[in-house]
Amino acid sequence: MSKTVIVKYKHSGDEFEILVDSDRAYEYITGRISDPLSVLEAEDIFKDANKGERASEEKIKKTFGTTEISKVADIMLKKGEVPITTEQRAKMAEEKRKQVIEVISKNSIDPRTNAPNPPLRIENAMKEARVSVDPFKSVPEQVELVVEKLRPILPLKFTTVKIEVIIPAESANRCFGVLKQYGLKSDEWLGDGSLKAVLEFPAGLQTEFFNKINKATQGKVSTRML
Repeated sequence: MSKTVIVKYKHSGDEFEILVDSDRAYEYITGRISDPLSVLEAEDIFKDANKGERASEEKIKKTFGTTEISKVADIMLKKGEVPITTEQRAKMAEEKRKQVIEVISKNSIDPRTNAPNPPLRIENAMKEARVSVDPFKSVPEQVELVVEKLRPILPLKFTTVKIEVIIPAESANRCFGVLKQYGLKSDEWLGDGSLKAVLEFPAGLQTEFFNKINKATQGKVSTRML
């Protein structure tokens, strides 16, 4: 059975409420489902949901810039007060923590060695620094805060690398998709049928890129740092 809860959104002294299924609301704010209407128990925007008192279209339009239920619900679910259980909050925090670790690992290097920072190293540093993440704040916003707290423990440098890649003719076509994933800046077909490309991507992705391109070409690839 569904559990109906009230999502509240306050703006300039006005309060808006929607009735939602708590489990589907959790799935929506964590990105598992994308249709805000599927979360609603009633397709109405209320001033007071318990009393069944609907908000005026004028105030809805003034606050949200639209009266379209799906768009209003989306804003309220993402920016409003969404009641979630302790278990759901813990799951959201863990998922957000993994996303923060992934972003830092993929986009940073250790300036002492110019080598990528593996996720486990980032994770251990976060534990040592007693860094926690907020399940409701965006990943980019939290990355900046986490990096600031990690720097005394783990040197981090955010930079990009530019690499020239030459792929032999027999592997060129099937490697094009891989190249596009890693910031393909230019490509040129050479006289012997081989492909020369220039890529630019976050330095932390070097290990991942070299593993993929070597696998795709069976090790028959030439690379040069620019």
